[in-house]
Order: sequence, then C-alpha cells, then structure tokens
Amino acid sequence: MPNKFSNWVTKVIAIFNKEIKSELRTRYALNSILMFSVVTLTALSFTVGQFSLTNSVKSALLWIILFFSSMSGLAQVFIKEEERKTALMLKLAAEPNAIFWGKFLFNLILLLLLEIVTVPLFLILLNLPVQNWGLFLLILILGSIGLASATTILGAIVSKTNVKGSLLTVLSFPILLPLLVIGIQGTKSAVNGASFSSGLGEIGFLFSYIVIMLTASILLFEIVWLE
Repeated sequence: MPNKFSNWVTKVIAIFNKEIKSELRTRYALNSILMFSVVTLTALSFTVGQFSLTNSVKSALLWIILFFSSMSGLAQVFIKEEERKTALMLKLAAEPNAIFWGKFLFNLILLLLLEIVTVPLFLILLNLPVQNWGLFLLILILGSIGLASATTILGAIVSKTNVKGSLLTVLSFPILLPLLVIGIQGTKSAVNGASFSSGLGEIGFLFSYIVIMLTASILLFEIVWLE
C-alpha cells in the first residue's frame, strides 16, 4: 500500500512538473490571465476613478476580475493536450486520478500567482482598504481552491468539444456563481473590519464547496478523460 501511494504521488508530481516546464516554454496561460487581469484592472481604475464606489461593489469587481481572468487561461491544461495530440500519451503514462490532481495543482499555483499580482494592484488602484487581513486572505485562498477545482474538471469537459473558448465561461458561471457570491460577501466583511467569527459562515460554505467540487470532479474525471 505505501509503495502504491508513493507511486501515485510520484505521478502527480510528474504531471505537475510537466505542466510547469510546458508553461515556462510557452507562457501562454500565465500571459493570458495576467494580461487580461492587468488590462481589465487598469481600465476599471480609469473608468470608476471618478465615482465613489461602495466596498460591496469593489469586492464584487475583485471577484469578477478573478473569475474572467481564470477563464482565459486555466482551461488550457487540457485543451493543449487535445490540440497537440498528446492526450493519448498522457493516458498511457498515468491513471486519470493522478492526472487530475497534477493538473489541479498547476491551476491552483497559476491562480495564486495571478492573485499575487492582481490583488495588491486592485487594492491600491481602487483604494480598497482591508480591515481584517486574516479573514480576507482565508476567503481568497479558499475561493481560489474552489475556483481551480471547478475550472479543472470543466476544462477537461470543454476540451472534448469544438467550441472550447466560449463554452467554458458559459458552463462555469452557474457552477461558480455560489462561490462568487460567498466570496464577495466574505471579502466585503473583511474589508469592513468584521470579526473572524462573523465570517465563519462564509468560511464553512467555501470549505464545503471545495469538498463537494473535488469529490464530484474525481468521480467524473475518469469518465470524461477516457471518453
């Protein structure tokens, strides 16, 4: 059993490393999400700079930027396998479960890198002071995990279709809508200085969302991937 588990972990790490090396060569996904987020953020700062927006609106804008930025790049982990005709080789190299976790970890790291750049710029350009940093960062991390898990399985589904780009956003929005709503509420609470205990409802929801989404993704991925 330990040997089997260590072999599985090795394959997950190998898939993750493959994605990192591939991204370092092309930088397609990273450039896509960074350019989209920076351009959108810059346009927003110039557009709404003359208006006085509430913290609720600014919190919503932050998650909207993260949502559409992730849609522009995270699905590429599966789409590029189909376009390069390497999906069959990947199926022979590792079991579906290991492939999913390797791709998911890559998407999560990519999303966190996006947030390291985007979130500070957003807070500065839109003048959004955060009163409770602990709650703010926890909501952001949990929301990112949920966003990466949903995007990974949806990217696998979309990669099997002919209209890959536009279909991902259409499919993902109703699935990610609860996460976005709770993420906005939790961010607003953190910005307004709410106590950590008052945000336990949002934290519990996001944690439950992650568990449900990862469980459903693992159960569905093998069927989708081997189709």
